[in-house]
Amino acid sequence: MLVRVLYHDNCFDGATSAALFSEFYRRCIRADARFEFHGMSHGPGDVFKGAFRNPEAFPVGDDGAGGVTHACVDFRYSADPRLDFWFDHHQSAFMSPEDEAHFSAVKNPRHFYDPAAQSCSKFLADSCAAAYGFDTAPFRELIEWADLIDGAKFKDPAQAVEWNEPALQLMTWVEANREPHLKRRFIADLTTRSLAEIAAQDYVQDALSPIRRHADRFLHAVRERAQYEDGVVFFDVSDLSLQTVSKFVPYYLHPDAHYVVGVMQMPGRTKISVGSNPWRAERRTANIASICSRHGGGGHPAVGAISLPASDIEGTRRIARDIATELRSAARSER
Repeated sequence: MLVRVLYHDNCFDGATSAALFSEFYRRCIRADARFEFHGMSHGPGDVFKGAFRNPEAFPVGDDGAGGVTHACVDFRYSADPRLDFWFDHHQSAFMSPEDEAHFSAVKNPRHFYDPAAQSCSKFLADSCAAAYGFDTAPFRELIEWADLIDGAKFKDPAQAVEWNEPALQLMTWVEANREPHLKRRFIADLTTRSLAEIAAQDYVQDALSPIRRHADRFLHAVRERAQYEDGVVFFDVSDLSLQTVSKFVPYYLHPDAHYVVGVMQMPGRTKISVGSNPWRAERRTANIASICSRHGGGGHPAVGAISLPASDIEGTRRIARDIATELRSAARSER
């Protein structure tokens, strides 16, 4: 039996959810299952195109096993009948009213959704423990760090930006890594090694050196370019080929900011990153997931992003400026 796991790509919570699902399935469903992992990214159009594999392509073997099971974790819902397991916690999980209606009507007992959950990793682990008796104790450290990271529960901006702890080094590595074979290796390592052991591996440390240099460039660029007005930090580094190393840099530089809107170039696309200050969460009134959803993006009430075609950078900048204007209005009411 082949199990194909679709997971939120370049995300520590996404990779952790994929690793936890594979261990749950192996321990509670079928010990001899084979796994393959496919990273999913938000963007315009049908993001599930090509993600599902046809079961008939996997004939029954001598042991009577055949076909393919599909699971999607930490990513939006699909009404495709091939979706066997689904776990998500994003407010923007349903990209259309029809998708949400389908989810509600089908009531698949293997589809789990809770937008109030802080991380998909903990939600998945707790759900599998309750429904299938999955023992989560061996993965306690992993689950706790994934929950802290996805909930942005860092003690201060310095912890998030300087990433001295092994888990935060891995968070940074995951967000920057574009090598498919290393993504698969990392997911496998999460099921067998401690976070400190993984962070000490050459494939992680060798990559972190240039990432630190890139992080210094990003910090310098945001310091030079960020516009702080009425509680909102706005920056555009799309012309510098600088991707976000830490979305918490603007709060590191402007600790009292209410919101942040950033524009950057990603491989093959442009991206608008939108966030609210996690250290002043009590004053947030804007729902960022709703704002991003209006432009085809998604996320949580406190943080989200929008991916747009790389060919329309001016359109991306226009949307980002409009969002910044909307958030300034919200911030003025929050004082």
